[in-house]
Amino acid sequence: MKGVERIRRLLGKETVDLLLLMVLLVLIFSFLSPRFLTAANFASMGYQAPLLGLLTIAMLAPMISGGLNLAIVYTANISGLTMASIVLAFGGPEAGTSAILLGAAAAILAGAIAGAVMGLIIAYVGAHPILVSLAMMIFLRGLGEFLTRGGDVSGFPAEFALLGHGSLLGLPAPLWLFAVVALAWQILLRKSRHGFSVYMVGSNIRAADYSGLPTRRTLVLIYTLSGVVCAIAGILMLARFNSVRVGHGEALLLVTVLAIFLGGIDPFGGHGKVLPVILAILILQMLSSGLNLIGANPHLSTAVWGLFLILVMVLRSEQFTLFKKRKGIKT
Repeated sequence: MKGVERIRRLLGKETVDLLLLMVLLVLIFSFLSPRFLTAANFASMGYQAPLLGLLTIAMLAPMISGGLNLAIVYTANISGLTMASIVLAFGGPEAGTSAILLGAAAAILAGAIAGAVMGLIIAYVGAHPILVSLAMMIFLRGLGEFLTRGGDVSGFPAEFALLGHGSLLGLPAPLWLFAVVALAWQILLRKSRHGFSVYMVGSNIRAADYSGLPTRRTLVLIYTLSGVVCAIAGILMLARFNSVRVGHGEALLLVTVLAIFLGGIDPFGGHGKVLPVILAILILQMLSSGLNLIGANPHLSTAVWGLFLILVMVLRSEQFTLFKKRKGIKT
């Protein structure tokens, strides 16, 4: 027990608890299905988890700042659609590398603009992030359906498959992409002035403003960067599905919120780390893959994710904390 306590102090309580939960899930599913501890299953998870991971990273900074970005999925969709339109305009399946790079740049720009608009309204108008991001979500969904007429857009070069289904040094390419973005966010939030401002805004925006921090600029940058990560997720979505459709991945919106809470992010802002959130993403992917391998109904994983969210809220409630103190329970 003393060894566990030392590790908790070194890595943090949330990280150690999530690692223990991950080990427990591995033991349970490896017992229930002999295919769980196989290279094929881990490779499958390596291709599936990064999309959820990128969307969760896009939600991370807004949540730490005390806000929310409900438009992450549709920002990803409209960014993917932007890239698809440019690639199709330059020949579709015959488009060259320059067209692909131009499309990727346009997609990132589209995501950044969507995020910046939300940030500007939140920072300078004072509207609540939930209402602003909900309005942006509805706008982007309507715009995307208008442009695509509710259908799929397809017909892309074979190079797209390398990002969605390729590998590098034996690991799935999407996993490398997610690792780079997650590392960048870890450095940004923990080692930069902007990251410090994000936490201060989440803790007490008025105090941060009085102390001279550029709170408005921080809010605009938070949502702009969130839009950029959404755009990267949209590009990956395009490569994974080899098509773009408004609504792709919309079921992942609430799962990103679950991953955020499971990773120990304070819903009121001001607290949270990247590593526990990454572990939470892996846990949710293990749960989904494990249930799939034992032949459970695909919709059961969604129900289990919902139960997870309820359980996390109960375990982190003030009443449960007081109950543990009265009973002398150590965690």
